[in-house]
Order: sequence, then C-alpha cells, then structure tokens
Amino acid sequence: MWVNKYKPKNLNEYVGQKDAVEKFTNWIKNWKRGKSLLFYGPPGTGKTCLIETFAKENNYEFVEMNASDFRTKNEIDAVLGQSMKQSSLFGRKKIFLIDEADGLAGRQDFGGAGAILKIIKESRFPVVLTCNNPYDESLRTIKEYSHPVEFKKFTVFDIERRLKQIIEKEGIKIEKDVLRILSKKNEGDLRGAIIDLQSLSHGGKEIKENDLDSVTSREKEQSIFNALMMIFKTKTALAAKLAINNVDKDPEEIFWWIENNIPNEYEKPEEIARAYDVLSKADLFRQRIRSRQNWKFLAYMIDLMTGGVAVSKNEMYRKFSRYQYPNNMIVLGGSKFERKEEKEKLLELSKELHCSTRKIRKEFMPYINFSQ
Repeated sequence: MWVNKYKPKNLNEYVGQKDAVEKFTNWIKNWKRGKSLLFYGPPGTGKTCLIETFAKENNYEFVEMNASDFRTKNEIDAVLGQSMKQSSLFGRKKIFLIDEADGLAGRQDFGGAGAILKIIKESRFPVVLTCNNPYDESLRTIKEYSHPVEFKKFTVFDIERRLKQIIEKEGIKIEKDVLRILSKKNEGDLRGAIIDLQSLSHGGKEIKENDLDSVTSREKEQSIFNALMMIFKTKTALAAKLAINNVDKDPEEIFWWIENNIPNEYEKPEEIARAYDVLSKADLFRQRIRSRQNWKFLAYMIDLMTGGVAVSKNEMYRKFSRYQYPNNMIVLGGSKFERKEEKEKLLELSKELHCSTRKIRKEFMPYINFSQ
C-alpha cells in the first residue's frame, strides 16, 4: 500500500500541520506524568502518522491500541496495563497511542473510559489519544487530563505536492490537472487521496482525466451508495475498509447492503462465489458478536466484508451499477409495528411469568398461538 510505502521517515518529511507538530514537540520535551495530548480532526489529516514518524525518528518504542477494538476495562488493561509501567527490554523510551478514543460508547464499553483515564494518570511514558469528535460525551472526563491539539484538513496544494512526489517515484504518466482535481475531490484527506491515486493507477503507467469518474468526493457523512461504489470498484483491501469510515450506518446494516448488491456489480460466477464465500466468514464473526457480545470480532467482520469482497474480483468494472436496498431490511421495515407489538406483549408476559422473553417465545408462544 502506498500509504505505508510513502510514510514520512522523519518530521522534516511530514506534510503540513505546522502548529500541531510544534505543540506536540514542545509537549513531549516537557512531558509530565498524569497529562496526555488529545489529537482531534477529520480522518486522513496525519494524527496517527505524526506519532509514528516521531517514534521512528527518535527510536521510541511505539505502542498503539485502537479504542474501537478494545472497549472494556479488562481488554484495555490486558493490552496496555503492564506495558505502561515496565521499561522497554532494551531500555528504549516508549510512547503510547490510543487511537479513536471517541469510539468508546454504549454499554459494551463499560469501564473503558475509566481504564484509559487510569493509564493517563499512572503511565511512566507519554500517552497520546486521537479522535474525530473532541466533544463526544465519552471523552468528557478524559479531556480534563488532556491538552487538545487540532489537526486541520490539508490544503489542496499540500495534497497535490505530495501526490506529485509519489507519481514521480512510481514512474507514472498523468494527464494535466488530474492531480489538482483528485486533491480537491478528497477535501483535505491526504490518506484518501493517496489511496485513490493507487487505485487509479491499477497496475498501469498512465492516469487519464476520465479515470476520475470512478472516484467520489469525500464528504463528512458519506452516503452508503458512495461507500458501496468504493468497495466494489477499488482493488485494495485498505481502500475498501476506509470507505465505510464516514457512513452513518451500523456495520451490520452495511453488511446487508454489501450482501444484497454483490450480483449487481460482479458478473463472473467465480467472482460472485468468492465474494459470498468471504462474506460468509464475516457472517460467522457477526453471529459471534451477537451471541458472545465479544466486540473484538467486529474488526475481523469489517475486514472481511469490505476488503475481502473488494479483492474477490479479477478486474475493476468500469460501469454504472444501480445499488438496491437490502431485501431483508425491506421485509423487516414492513413488519416493524407488528414486531414492536409482539415485543411489548412478551415483556408483559415476562413480568407475569418471571422468566426471559426468549424462554416465553420458545416455550410458551407456540401454545398461545395454537390456542388462538
């Protein structure tokens, strides 16, 4: 992936964000125990990259954890608990990054924010958190111990300059104005622009302006139709995974959108078979999340249903596909009120019979329905 291949090796190669870099370097020089930094800003603005680059240049041990993957107190303690107190095996300094801290939300994250706060207070090494939304309610207490640092969208000129460096190193020919248009389409997201550039090259040595038709503008809230187009049109797993970052839908709902639209995009039987095979594996993780409430499986489910489906095709289809609303969700939508009424009845019976609604549905409802 070019986003990894062309990561900066030192802070001199780091693109833009001059104010954020200055605040970070001053903070790290004067770091005091019990305080952290909170990087915030849109996706693709270099928040994680800055920490990685600093650690690489200064020979720090870089310890990263994604708060969306490890949500509970026990999970966070298992990943970072001991490491924050122990010195590195070879005496190197450490720096901790807790990515997507605003991903902590809901009952499944019980104790997660408290565990992160404890790490900030007790860690012997600097801790940096990243988030997209600094005003998220889950960060309210954490912000009291964190200094906020804003990462702004990259300018069109910053993105264009970086893309030009990449195509020169890759030896790719490009039509005039393509880089400027691509830079504008990504709306300040450098990572997204690099991913799009690699996707457009698709193994060739020339990019033409009409190739940009397959690239959609990145908006704050990406529509499900644009996300599906990215998943089905791209040839890289990472680009497909990132396509759902800004979609305001639950991963399970996105799963059904993908499942329903594979035949609308892919034409060859072997491609359709591979896509459904990898989606069936994603479905196994989906079921385990529901049955065990183990949210660590969510990362595997997303990887398979996006990246796995994306790489199932032989070549990218340069055609317009009309994506359709999932059939099963249409059925569920039509029976919404009936299911609501049934749930209310089950809850009433649950109180009277002192047992779970699941047991009532399984053991009592067949007799009740039969008697009616």
